[in-house]
Amino acid sequence: MTAAELETWLKEEDSTSSGWSKEGGSGETIGHESGRKIIEILKKNPKKDPEKYDQDDVDHMRRVVSYCKRHLAQEDKAKQDTNSKSYRSLKNWGHDAQKS
Repeated sequence: MTAAELETWLKEEDSTSSGWSKEGGSGETIGHESGRKIIEILKKNPKKDPEKYDQDDVDHMRRVVSYCKRHLAQEDKAKQDTNSKSYRSLKNWGHDAQKS
């Protein structure tokens, strides 16, 4: 997903209704927070120049890839049902299963 697509998605009510809530009672899910971080990374380096990523960016994107890979392998439903929690959760992490 592009930064703009992810930003639009994270503003939708469906984006907040899936995933694990963060500790501390803010109500935001871990995936939603991750999506905001992905937007920051994409916006600060729109040309995707490897030299412009810092270690925090690389670490976060590795977490994103790991999460998406694991969940796509476990849940084929995410690819077929856009109303499933799996689909919505993956979108929070910047992956639209309908596009792959």
